Amino acid sequence: MQSQVSSEPRLTFKGGDMAVHPAHGVGEVVAVEQRDLGGRPSAFYVLKIIDTGLKVMVPTDAAERVGLRPVMKKREAEKILGILRAPEVAVDVQPWNRRFRAYTEMLKSGLPAEIAKVLRDMYRLKFDKDLSFGERRLLDQARSLLIQELALAKKVQRTVIEGEILEIFQA
Repeated sequence: MQSQVSSEPRLTFKGGDMAVHPAHGVGEVVAVEQRDLGGRPSAFYVLKIIDTGLKVMVPTDAAERVGLRPVMKKREAEKILGILRAPEVAVDVQPWNRRFRAYTEMLKSGLPAEIAKVLRDMYRLKFDKDLSFGERRLLDQARSLLIQELALAKKVQRTVIEGEILEIFQA
């Protein structure tokens, strides 16, 4: 088997590591498995998503492209909480369908800062009016993607982070 030499450091996880999947949230790498796909052996990270128990397989050679990443550090978690406290709004008022699409793209990015902006804006909108079904889904998705990772980064229970977030939005 040939190995390619790359100047970029490759993302590598091993069993027991925690990783963040952009669409599913935080998961534990339970195994790195070899599978035969179309006669070609491929390696996969097998993640067990903490919130749902879902098993997700990510090809090791596509982990970066998929957006799989390590859990944020404590310092980054503090920055994320700062984004939640910020007074600005990420997406200006436009027709609701454009705003919804913009927020959906922000969630899909898998970037904690973008997810935090969606969470912040949806919480604020919730105080002004009843959220539509789609907006409630955005809020719930942003909340579940962020809370578990913040709790891990700060080494606290989920309930502590949930309390901090409620405190931020009640201020």
